Amino acid sequence: MAGDVLETGQRISQKGEMGVNRNVTDQTVLVVGGGPAGLSAALELAQSGIRVWLLEKSETLGGHAVRFTCKAAPECVRCGACMVESRIQQVQSNPLIEPMIGSIIQKVSRTDRYQIDVSQNGQRMTRDVDAVILATGFKPFDPSQKPYGYGRFPNVMTNLDLEDMLRQTGKVIRPSDKRIPETMAFIQCVGSRDVTLNHLWCSRVCCASALRMARRIQHIQAGIDVTFFYIDVQTFGKNFEQVFPDIKRRIRQIRAIPGDIAKTADDRLRIGFFDPTERKYREDIFDLAVLSVGMTPSADYISLKEMFPISLNRFGFISDQQNQGNGPGIFPAGSALQPMGIAESIASGSRAAAQVMDWLSV
Repeated sequence: MAGDVLETGQRISQKGEMGVNRNVTDQTVLVVGGGPAGLSAALELAQSGIRVWLLEKSETLGGHAVRFTCKAAPECVRCGACMVESRIQQVQSNPLIEPMIGSIIQKVSRTDRYQIDVSQNGQRMTRDVDAVILATGFKPFDPSQKPYGYGRFPNVMTNLDLEDMLRQTGKVIRPSDKRIPETMAFIQCVGSRDVTLNHLWCSRVCCASALRMARRIQHIQAGIDVTFFYIDVQTFGKNFEQVFPDIKRRIRQIRAIPGDIAKTADDRLRIGFFDPTERKYREDIFDLAVLSVGMTPSADYISLKEMFPISLNRFGFISDQQNQGNGPGIFPAGSALQPMGIAESIASGSRAAAQVMDWLSV
């Protein structure tokens, strides 16, 4: 770990950013998860002189959010994508933060501190930490179990697939033939607000992300017609009232969730839905369909519950430390608590760091 080994209770002065001296404590905090919340928590702690052991099971920092592309159209719409990249750079350059990618917690024990046994690339190591922040993110819903042809029809993709495409190529194309689509459909609430799945929660960020994405696409590829299928449009951002009228002019909105998608003989997509205006079932043809998949509890929560003294709420997310169930020195953050967007996850990570510092009396 970066820095000198300290005796208990000792503090040293170390040059921080902008050349400002800061006191470095002998305390170490484990942050599990390198997404927006984990990055934010690690930076807040390090800026207060606390050493951070940042564990991420994937091979990159940033979580799912690192896949997101800028959605300026052309003005900034505060999507948060650039905030993640900035925090990754800050974490990697901070001497008090030790990021460990590709790492998995094997065992946890506790006396006066938490003893964490971790494996990374076949190597095992054990560290003692004074507190733990669980910023373990979420699992995107797998839409292959829905009747939309995901995984069978190449021109049906998820919102994350579309983020990857725009980030890598800067434009939207049909995967099947590389043509620019003339018509696109965004289908909301795929895997959330679904009684049949017992996924009763709203994923909160899908409406904003899809509508911003649609505006971005129309800005860079004029002429693409977009239809937005939804249950309710969740408001987003301080500029919602200014942006939404423009969205309504540009994007066709239908308050209905399609029942299914079928592939046509000419490699297009037939989407069936109940039209609330005409009050009848109809089918429209599209070149590309984008499924806004819900945010579901990570499978990691179950294994974490076996190692850490935490409890899960009725939806399977980690209960809030301030409410009930979690052991001393354990602080969940970000979408480990509930579905959150980037900005809210960053704020949640900062809040968890403040709770840790209060716990440690820093």
